[in-house]
Amino acid sequence: MTYSGEVRVGGPADVHELKDLMITKLAVGPMDNNAYLLRCRATDEQLLIDAANDAHALLGTIGDDGIASVVTTHRHGDHWQALAEVVAATGARTYAGRHDAEGIPVPTDVLVDDGDTIRVGQVELTARHLVGHTPGSIALVYDDPHGHPHVFTGDCLFPGGVGNTHKDPKAFASLIHDVETKVFDVLPDETWVYPGHGNDTTLGAERPHLPEWHARGW
Repeated sequence: MTYSGEVRVGGPADVHELKDLMITKLAVGPMDNNAYLLRCRATDEQLLIDAANDAHALLGTIGDDGIASVVTTHRHGDHWQALAEVVAATGARTYAGRHDAEGIPVPTDVLVDDGDTIRVGQVELTARHLVGHTPGSIALVYDDPHGHPHVFTGDCLFPGGVGNTHKDPKAFASLIHDVETKVFDVLPDETWVYPGHGNDTTLGAERPHLPEWHARGW
């Protein structure tokens, strides 16, 4: 079946099958968070992005193969409610942005800086530090050698705008600057965007709206 990225809490996951990587998207919790399970096809190693909520559902999706690592995109509580339980069950190594790790109540094994590489099997993900929604939010970019890039943006970029900066002009200016320079300016329109909540989008769908985002200030 064709991947749509449209999932709902309590419903089935949706799977995006790439040549080297399988991406399973699952919606969990009262804030309709997205969790993404990445599986390297060559090695079957798995990585989870945001153990947001409902450890039972996440562990069921992970299955008996377990996960090698879990990346928390940022410090906000709705993105790590199931982290302690998932780590306890799997022994996974934890990753988070250097400037957000102190706000996550599960120890971070690897502090992530801008440009760092995180591996899942033979697949490489590049971290991008995007400041504004939180001080240490990170996005993960998979530059598929067989197709277009894929980027997991946490709460920094959604269909229709950047993440919530709580009406703080400096935070908004910082976030839209980082999203433009580290995402839009360096990745093509075909880039698939996997946000922390809601449906997916592409950079091409969002790029024409950047001027109006600037004008409205959110």
